Amino acid sequence: MKITINTDSNLNDIEITINCPSLTPETERLIAALRLTDKQIAVTKDENSYILDVSEIVYVEAVDRHTFVYTEKDVYDTRLKLYELEDMLSSCGFMRTGKSCLVQLRYIRSLRSELNRKLRLTLENGEQLMVSRQYADELKKRLGVK
Repeated sequence: MKITINTDSNLNDIEITINCPSLTPETERLIAALRLTDKQIAVTKDENSYILDVSEIVYVEAVDRHTFVYTEKDVYDTRLKLYELEDMLSSCGFMRTGKSCLVQLRYIRSLRSELNRKLRLTLENGEQLMVSRQYADELKKRLGVK
């Protein structure tokens, strides 16, 4: 990969141009990372591509080598891996709650202790998710719950 940076004091905004022989998964990941600087993420649904604001995402789940992005109304697919999204979204209020799930903390309505120190989250949309005991204490700490 070759990177060229041109500075011009006459420009009002940053402009990024990507030149590539074809659109590869690596290129799509690069574009997705750039969009996150504007708090956006590229997703697909029914073979259509969409740009989602990170603030719309309730949680992210990895199932069978696919990563799904859940909003209050829809479910989207993304080519990004869960660990990539975790790195990108941790500064936006997201936290890992298990091996295959990230949750936007502001969408948590309530939590309840379960057996073996696990937690059951109820989200604003009524959906319930389990938090593994490995992440339960950190989640309580981040939410200010004892």
